[in-house]
Amino acid sequence: MSTPHILWVDDEIDLLKSHVMFLEDKGYDVSTSANGADAVDLVRDTAFHVVLLDEQMPGMDGLEVLEAIKAERPELPVVLVTKSEAEDLMEQALGSQIDDYLTKPVNPSQILLTCKRLLEQSQLRQETLSQKYLESFNDISQALREPLSHTKWTELYRTLVRYDLELEGDEGARQIFQDQFEDANDTFGTFVEQQYADWIARADDAPDADRPPLSHEVVPEFVLPEMGDEPVVLFVIDCLRYDQWRTFEALLSDHFAIDTDFYYSILPTATPYSRNAIFSGLLPVDLVDQFPGAWTTDEESEHSRNQYEEELLHAQLERHGHGDANVRYDKLITGEEGQSFAEEATNLTQHDLSAVVVNFVDILAHSRSDSDVLKELAPDEEAYRALTRTWFEHSWLYDAFQTLAQQDCTIVLTTDHGAIRSLRSSKVIGDRETSTALRYKYGRNLKCDEEEAIFVREPETFGLPSYNMNTNYIFAKEDFYFVYPTNFHHYENLYRDTLQHGGASMQEMILPVATLTPR
Repeated sequence: MSTPHILWVDDEIDLLKSHVMFLEDKGYDVSTSANGADAVDLVRDTAFHVVLLDEQMPGMDGLEVLEAIKAERPELPVVLVTKSEAEDLMEQALGSQIDDYLTKPVNPSQILLTCKRLLEQSQLRQETLSQKYLESFNDISQALREPLSHTKWTELYRTLVRYDLELEGDEGARQIFQDQFEDANDTFGTFVEQQYADWIARADDAPDADRPPLSHEVVPEFVLPEMGDEPVVLFVIDCLRYDQWRTFEALLSDHFAIDTDFYYSILPTATPYSRNAIFSGLLPVDLVDQFPGAWTTDEESEHSRNQYEEELLHAQLERHGHGDANVRYDKLITGEEGQSFAEEATNLTQHDLSAVVVNFVDILAHSRSDSDVLKELAPDEEAYRALTRTWFEHSWLYDAFQTLAQQDCTIVLTTDHGAIRSLRSSKVIGDRETSTALRYKYGRNLKCDEEEAIFVREPETFGLPSYNMNTNYIFAKEDFYFVYPTNFHHYENLYRDTLQHGGASMQEMILPVATLTPR
């Protein structure tokens, strides 16, 4: 472990300078804070190993600070320093997950022994998690060598995400893990390439066949069964991955009983296709046929291709015998729209079904690609996940969920697709009419390395429309992104390490559908 870093929070911290110096002489790095609000900010921005927290402070008291710290970093050990050993106080503190408590006045040796014990315990916990993953390494590698069903792929992805969250403190184990995750995505791309056309064929001929639910089946599979006595609120959070949902879930679990299931996004894993499929209940080839006015090949703004979601949802409900349902639809893009929505969240329960599209996570992903500042703030998966969690915790969306937790309703939360850090370029050749997206393309006479992409010569077999007799589609596998030969190195460098979607990876395709019931 690097030099242990302690945060000591006390409104009389100046009187404890000798204690701080004692810990520093013993090899600890000690930061101090005289109030709770500053302490929470420090925890948010700095990797501490232990927090010493005064129970009685003006402003935010110790228990309030404890709750805020645990919301930011639930694994961070906190020692409550108190003048009282009152039983009700200790029950409150223990309920808020303190790791130890000390009674004032404290002496330096007490503090030292407590910190040593917790630090060794924390290090042991991380070592145990790392050892557990390393013991599972061979099992995961063996699984990747065998044929896996879509259900087994979902289980494997859940396992990988769990280790991704648990191994954040062990760089050595993380490197091994990341290499294995890449191997898994390589194998997953081949699995999708082999199975996808069969899934599409069975969607019409044998809807109960052994295949995953797909985007166009989200509403009938997960939403309609919940409609009945209580209102249902469907949240579709654009571009939300399963690992990000896990961080949201940790914040929501105090307010809701949560049951998380999964579905697979259709290809391409891009908003015009996958989200239109959710709201229409149709594959793109059928959407173009039945609602020609709702589809355009103009890619200048992908969100302009999702202008008819409300009308498509009404048509889908009509087909499933819910044409008389009282339905509300909201699409929220700006913070101002979101804030107004949150202030009136109780109104959602006045409808049989409320559908809410939230675009912020997708905007964040695209903004990271365009902003050097955001790339600096979120240089890797861990930081990007943390950035998304921080937004959610302080967002109007979290406020709306907390309001709905006080209502009689059922919430279904899902997403239309995920995203992947695109780290490797793949050269593609196409004509001027070829689409511009980085993880998928359609056009005539496309050429690419077919080891790095799924090449679709007959779009109808993938449930996709043909724009002319020679339309092809390609979908990037693993973490590849498509670059044309013209100015290749310029665009290769421009788009490397950007968050993209449209291709075939676990992060983009295996998506959570969570059903939330207020506690």
